[in-house]
Amino acid sequence: MAEYETVRRSGSGVRTAEIDAGLKAHMNKVYGLMSVAMIVTGIISWVVGSDLNAAINGQETRVLSYGMIEAMFSAPLSYVIMFAPLGMVLFFGKAVNTMSQSGAQMFFYVFAGLMGLSISSIFAMYTGYSIAQTFFVTSIAFASLSLYGYTTKKDISAWGSFLIMGVIGLIIASIVNIFLQSAAMEFAVSALGVLIFAGLTAYDTQKIKNEYLQVRGMPNGEAIAGKMAISGALSLYLDFINLFLFLLRFMGNRN
Repeated sequence: MAEYETVRRSGSGVRTAEIDAGLKAHMNKVYGLMSVAMIVTGIISWVVGSDLNAAINGQETRVLSYGMIEAMFSAPLSYVIMFAPLGMVLFFGKAVNTMSQSGAQMFFYVFAGLMGLSISSIFAMYTGYSIAQTFFVTSIAFASLSLYGYTTKKDISAWGSFLIMGVIGLIIASIVNIFLQSAAMEFAVSALGVLIFAGLTAYDTQKIKNEYLQVRGMPNGEAIAGKMAISGALSLYLDFINLFLFLLRFMGNRN
């Protein structure tokens, strides 16, 4: 937030209206990219999850064969599908600077599709109504938290290191609990996950805003901002998906 106020008060000759218009366009692009990725994830997750649910109940599948479903949700391919999105995120963080803007955007959408495949089992685990209800609650919470991050005058950048450490802890605890199958640990991980990704939603929104204001006046600033919009959309997308999945553990009614 400090960067925003500095730019607004500076004597650079850039009008406040231009700053606001550019920032608004940038944030609209971020949310637009995120929305498209969410649609890709939702469609693939629903299609695969519905066929999985049908196969479990001995019903006819619509798109995938029984053999494909069995292969995807059995070891070792199931572990590849589970952890591939994490590997893609780590790769994207290192490779985004060498990608073209269109290449980075396509990578994001491929990642969203793989994420949809990775979480598709929720349609076999939970009722459709509880999934829709949790998605609605998550959308309201996300919008409120992101609005706070965008509008607050408080600098919340100090949250970053604490929240990232929390995410690393969640990943480790989740992997460990795959083998332990502890209900108490699952509850603790879910509760902390909701809090951590709620905080990250506000933090990442403010970070996206401030990063745009830092680069907008640089040479080739628009091209840089274009890639930053994709990175920002990925960050908010991950915040939403994880917030949704952790809330689903509390709100979801199991089949």
